[in-house]
Amino acid sequence: MEARLITLSGRVQGVGFRYHTKTIADQYGIKGYAKNLTADVEVFAQGEVSSLERFTDEVINGPAPASRIDEYTVDSVEPEEKYTDFKTL
Repeated sequence: MEARLITLSGRVQGVGFRYHTKTIADQYGIKGYAKNLTADVEVFAQGEVSSLERFTDEVINGPAPASRIDEYTVDSVEPEEKYTDFKTL
């Protein structure tokens, strides 16, 4: 199991971005969260490597139809046992 912290900026708030990210996470069995920051969205995602790669690709390409990703970072982080599903915060 691996984990990633993804920070995305652009048109990512008020367009259903977190909802669509959760839908994708549930499809791939990803655990973690998506939450709004001041102007960005932060996504903590953990799961099996192949699922995590597909999830990351879909998220950085803008999962919500009205979203637009201008910049993003993807950092490898330590998995956390406390996540049992994917939540929007």
